[in-house]
Amino acid sequence: MTVPASNSDSLQSPDHGRVIARVFALSDVGRAREHNEDTFLVADLEAGAPLDFSIGYHEITTDPHGLLFLVADGMGGAASGELASSMAGSAVLETLRALWTTASPSIEHFTESLRDATVGANGRIHQHARENPEHRGMGTTVTVAGLLGDHVYMVQVGDSRAYLVRDAQARQLTKDQSLMQRLVEAGELTPEEAEVSDRRNIILQALGPEAQVTVDVTYQQLRRGDVLVLCSDGLSGLVRAEEIAAAAHEEPDPRVICKTLVDRANQRGGPDNITVIVARFDGEGLSDITAGDRFGYNAYPLAGTLNDHTREIAITPAAAIPSIRSDPTPRFGTPVQTLPATDAPPMTTEPQPVAIPGGLVGGISPQHIEERKRAVQPVYALLALVAVGAVAWTAWQLFR
Repeated sequence: MTVPASNSDSLQSPDHGRVIARVFALSDVGRAREHNEDTFLVADLEAGAPLDFSIGYHEITTDPHGLLFLVADGMGGAASGELASSMAGSAVLETLRALWTTASPSIEHFTESLRDATVGANGRIHQHARENPEHRGMGTTVTVAGLLGDHVYMVQVGDSRAYLVRDAQARQLTKDQSLMQRLVEAGELTPEEAEVSDRRNIILQALGPEAQVTVDVTYQQLRRGDVLVLCSDGLSGLVRAEEIAAAAHEEPDPRVICKTLVDRANQRGGPDNITVIVARFDGEGLSDITAGDRFGYNAYPLAGTLNDHTREIAITPAAAIPSIRSDPTPRFGTPVQTLPATDAPPMTTEPQPVAIPGGLVGGISPQHIEERKRAVQPVYALLALVAVGAVAWTAWQLFR
């Protein structure tokens, strides 16, 4: 697959036809949390106002300005997490409309506007935390998807996810910015081992904790019948990709898909907030699926992102010290007693996430920084011991 050319002609699909999106979104507090710190947003970028899903799903014929989809998972305490994710949604929409509707219509301007709107949201959240000590450490993940013509462009910070379902298969369009993902890429863990790790909740960056953030930008060409799924880890941590594919493959109603997925996460304990957006695409502006189609993670080459190798990447290396985000989501394969909603035990204390990389905002003392570093050093000491032990065992096997 090639990246579409950056000119006005590329904004339309090959036959200049319509693209129709049938969309629904649902957010649920889950079985254990007292507050919902997730946020979702879907908006027609020409109209500007977020869509209201209390009246049902929306069927939208896209226009040249495109559509915006966003999921954010807040952290930093009930009030701070909810505020951070809400600020992310409103800031991205406001800034994107200001940048994009005044820019010349090209793919390059659209992706730059998505990038800048997300980076701008980070600045707003970070500044708010600096000015309001009660919100110190607030942050949020964010997954932003912008639909333009027959392509969707994703901007990612954290570990909320975007999937595409095609031909009964679901593939992740985004890449988790997490310690486990780093270890998988380094060959230290298999994806299956990462899925069940107790440390899978360590993420390397989010909006808010740091003054600077570097986003990941990806893209995907759509085909007729494709289904886009954006979700927080309250869903992806409990429901596998193949289960998402099965739920979305043939069901035409996005409300049913959303409810099926949220119910499944709750049936497995619902320990975290659960948020999902489902959009099914159709229309003569999309081509049919062909045998040679590729879909999945496709990096978009854009300056100032993780795919720009000419700049220093702002994410903390795996050997450095991220903070740990508390996440009660059980590992895949761990039995969880399913309780009816009325039987769910009351929570006396709500598990609170902790801010990430460096999660350190202005006004925090050096002593606090050192305490945070010491708190996570055992994680890396353990990893180092495992690596040394593996090398020693291999050498002993070879030369004994």
